[in-house]
Amino acid sequence: MSSSGKEEVAVMESYPMNGGDGTFSYNKNSNFQRVATNVARETINEVIAEKLDIKQFSPALTTFQIADLGCSVGPNTFLAVQNIIEAVRRKYESQGLSSQLPDFQVLFNDHASNDFNTLFASLPSDRPYCAAGVPGSFHGRLFPKASLHFVHSSYALQWLCKVPKELVDPNSPAFNRGRVHYTSAPREVSDAYTSQFAKDMVTFLHARGEEIASGGIMVLVMPGIANGIPYSRVPSGVMFDLLGFSLMDMAKEGIISEAQVDSFNLPVYAPSPDEMTALVESNGCFSIERMDLAAPGSKIDVSFGGHACMLHLRAGMEGIISKHFGSEIIDDLFDRFLEKTNEFSDRLNSAYRQGSQLVAILKRK
Repeated sequence: MSSSGKEEVAVMESYPMNGGDGTFSYNKNSNFQRVATNVARETINEVIAEKLDIKQFSPALTTFQIADLGCSVGPNTFLAVQNIIEAVRRKYESQGLSSQLPDFQVLFNDHASNDFNTLFASLPSDRPYCAAGVPGSFHGRLFPKASLHFVHSSYALQWLCKVPKELVDPNSPAFNRGRVHYTSAPREVSDAYTSQFAKDMVTFLHARGEEIASGGIMVLVMPGIANGIPYSRVPSGVMFDLLGFSLMDMAKEGIISEAQVDSFNLPVYAPSPDEMTALVESNGCFSIERMDLAAPGSKIDVSFGGHACMLHLRAGMEGIISKHFGSEIIDDLFDRFLEKTNEFSDRLNSAYRQGSQLVAILKRK
């Protein structure tokens, strides 16, 4: 890897989830991501059974390398990895190659600021794989060339490397006054987000094209949106609107300033299937095996009520909000957010019926 590449990775922003195992930790409040992992499981099983050509790898393959990018602190990463390994084992058995089953090594990746201590403390004691941590941004090179056989990333690629600078420039048509996201914002704001996401994906796909062996599979699970549907109609879009409303209420009461709100934007983007298809095809290293949009919210048996919604958002966003506004506003902010979820419950419940999870399954040419 070039020194310039290392420098580029070093300046990228990181947005760690709440660590530890407390009331507001990601470890305790990632049920929605767990449902999303389960929704993607069947698709992953089918693709491994139908598309993974293990004979294309070296016949002397002794270690099957799996990377989970943006692993956070668990426990969902362990469920996803276990499912992948079981599916690969079945593939070997179905081809009469049980005697050639390799060892499995799982490389857990996230930014260096991630709570790896909690991650490793939670590792299953009976895991059928060797585990290693790989700190660093996945928008740059992380692994040796052609060393990976399977790459998985769930609910990580939606985080942008940085907030587009025009969003906080009062002289720009993309200045995002009074909002914290492109949800319900003018076209210039959403265009700035779209452009940044495209830049991020170009570097991501280039790096993975170098690292994944020919015939290897990459599964990307992230928030998505149907072609032509406004982001205000999906769950996270509604939540970001309500978060913005709550912050503006606090600004009107003088608890924070409007300038603070105007200079804060959530670095999160959800692409459409058409956007992802165009980016992958432009890269040229991968064939698209599946590009599916699902509605994981419809799979939740228990109503994803306002309190659960608040815990979900706080676990993921508390760190970035505290960094900008200060930790002293957090309890008040999320109390207000909870009130907003009750006030806008019809809009939130309607959003959960929309397809809002994109599953892209790619194969290295």
